[in-house]
Amino acid sequence: MSKWLPLTIGWRFFRARQSNGFIGFISFASTAGIALGVGVLIVVLSAMNGFEKELQDRLLGVVSHGELVGVNQPIADWHEIAQSAAKIPQITGTAPFVRLQGLVQKPDGFQGLVVNGVDIEYESDVSSIADYMSAETWQTLAGDENNIVLGRSLLTKLGLKVGDTLAMYTPDANNRKLTSAKSHRFVVSGVYTLGGEIESTQAYVSLDYLADLLELGSAVSGVRIQVNNVFHAASITRDLGFAQEQYLYINDWTRSQGHLYQDIQLVRLVMYLVLALVIAVACFNIVSTLVMAVRDKASEIAILMTMGLHRGAIMAIFIMQGALNGLMGCSIGGVLGVVVAYYLSDIASGIEQLLGIQLLASDIYFIDFLPSQLHAQDVVLVLVMGLVMSLVATIYPAWKATKIAPATALAGR
Repeated sequence: MSKWLPLTIGWRFFRARQSNGFIGFISFASTAGIALGVGVLIVVLSAMNGFEKELQDRLLGVVSHGELVGVNQPIADWHEIAQSAAKIPQITGTAPFVRLQGLVQKPDGFQGLVVNGVDIEYESDVSSIADYMSAETWQTLAGDENNIVLGRSLLTKLGLKVGDTLAMYTPDANNRKLTSAKSHRFVVSGVYTLGGEIESTQAYVSLDYLADLLELGSAVSGVRIQVNNVFHAASITRDLGFAQEQYLYINDWTRSQGHLYQDIQLVRLVMYLVLALVIAVACFNIVSTLVMAVRDKASEIAILMTMGLHRGAIMAIFIMQGALNGLMGCSIGGVLGVVVAYYLSDIASGIEQLLGIQLLASDIYFIDFLPSQLHAQDVVLVLVMGLVMSLVATIYPAWKATKIAPATALAGR
């Protein structure tokens, strides 16, 4: 007997379908369910990968990977910290900053604002904020003038335009009451467009101007660092901070933006589990299909057994039949999932234009589009999971087929 005979018979059973139309419908439902689960899972994982990539490239490109901030007094010589950082291979850049927090008035009240004094010579080593504004706007921060660059959404909220004067109120150093607040005036020299909370709360001015305004001289509020692996930023920043003689606050991105990364990972895990259960339910339909197929083909099984086909071959016939359902479902779902994931951003943009809605608002989320990053390992993992579940679902009904008594089955024919 040919070793390929069970597989050939299984293929014939699969192609012939069952004489019972209901069994054929259940078989179709299981294949469709697997295809749907596999396809949606690939799309969801690609979307989560996209959000994670945008978080690293966009948000963490602007937010400090790590910060060392002076405690009660500014840092007198930031170059000393920069020299210490240069000895740590994982640190790829350092830059000084001066920070001022206060309130700005808008039509319906006040808006909190953090003004960052930056030196454009060093800032590009630790931040990509220059990529979100024009080159001319970035150069306005090179001198010691009172130019300020605001986020586009904040500019809209304040009802200002480029060239207008912005008044910012900060507490008096000797009196924290708002009634004795100091007023600082800046000229809006340009805007940057990043999206999210940062665009509404962060502004940029010249480091020299802000240092003079706060009477810091050559001192700075702190030092920003960039590392080659953002997930090691906490430990690297801590090591650098502990190596300094001055007391410093040690901050890293996981404290300010870590919740976004955790939310992405949580959604990824939940969606993975939910859609894996969808695939599992579809695979249970394979069990129902094969159990009914075994009953429908009982006489054929009995004939094959009387002709000398052993029980292992009978099992292989129905495993083959169920595996083909799973293979077809995974193949269809995999192709559809990859295509949709590849064009997900364009599809989402088309839906927004068609329905006149915005899926992601830039003033709420750190991006205003639906990203997608397709990873081959995710596709392989999903397909393998679907195929394994399909094969596991065939074991019980295939085993039941081997328990058919040929005499009983033929007698009832």
